[in-house]
Amino acid sequence: MSLLAPALRLGLFKKLKIWALAHFMNNPDPETVKCFAPFIRMSDCIDFTSGSGISDKGGGVLSKAGIKPRLKSNNSANSFLDGKDLNYGISLKDARAFCRKLARSHYENFTIGSLFLPRPLSQHIYNIYAFSRYADDLADEGVSPAANLRRLSAWEQQLLQCYPGEPQHPIFVALADTIQTFDIPLQLFRDLLAAFRQDQTTTRYNSFADLLNYCRNSANPVGRIYLYLFRLTDPERFIFSDAICTALQLTNFWQDIVVDRRKGRVYLPQEDCARFGCREEDLDQQTTSADLRRLLQFEVERTQQLFDQGKTLLPMVPPQPRFEIRLFIRGGEAILEAIRQQQYDVLSHRPKLSKGLKVKLIVQTWWQNRIRGNDSI
Repeated sequence: MSLLAPALRLGLFKKLKIWALAHFMNNPDPETVKCFAPFIRMSDCIDFTSGSGISDKGGGVLSKAGIKPRLKSNNSANSFLDGKDLNYGISLKDARAFCRKLARSHYENFTIGSLFLPRPLSQHIYNIYAFSRYADDLADEGVSPAANLRRLSAWEQQLLQCYPGEPQHPIFVALADTIQTFDIPLQLFRDLLAAFRQDQTTTRYNSFADLLNYCRNSANPVGRIYLYLFRLTDPERFIFSDAICTALQLTNFWQDIVVDRRKGRVYLPQEDCARFGCREEDLDQQTTSADLRRLLQFEVERTQQLFDQGKTLLPMVPPQPRFEIRLFIRGGEAILEAIRQQQYDVLSHRPKLSKGLKVKLIVQTWWQNRIRGNDSI
């Protein structure tokens, strides 16, 4: 999930101007990337340009900058898994810069949010995003599920060094500062890793309840971690935050049915497919069948119910997080509306929001947050 928050000190025009300029972050100057060369000591390097994952095959900024991974042996990937190749000796300042660069390079998911964040919190958001982004890449870029599970286990061992310990990877050096500053529980990060592991072993979900259990690990911890940054940690707020995060995760499932199918994953609950007479083969067609349209209509509407439930959180939080939460909801609802406008045909055309509509949502949400305050809509 992208992490967004307001900085109402800036004028609206300036915010939108910065947001537009930030799109150029996807093409950073290779010279600026060289400063990170001392920190790149494993075979799994981050490609700051493409956002394609953790491998730099020769076409990314790392290669253009003339940076080569600094390996201790030909078996450096295994060294990474054993934690032997992570003695960076990196300062907190440089670790923060590492996370900031990683987050900003994924502008399609992150830039808008980073610009609206209060400055004291922005770095902590970068640190959290870097942890999740890198774990996601570890889970998706390996040669096999078994290899991915080993990589995730190594990543978790690095995480454990934050509670307390001496983390060595740049991301965890920065993340440890965030964890200690806001007293964020270890279990929230472990839950996220549990979801990445589940993706390696589970590709079908029998019931909607099973899918919700997955969302409890894959999505809900993100909202709770975000609330920790504002020291809003009571159980009641968590309930409504969970509803929003689960709704956002489900929205992404319905939006990316084709993408997930290509990865061998189907998130539509099997019992729902049977109820509406849908088969998995229907997902391989060029157009969406009538049965699948009815199923998607059903899933979209109960996802909307979760958004509606989550809106109760809005009057329970101060203005800064309220802007972001409201923007989360409006963005998710806009995707659901796009699916409706396509008559639930998600196979022939992936529902998405235009840049113009995204800007409109930001302006409307900013105005609503300023004028209507803590209204729950």
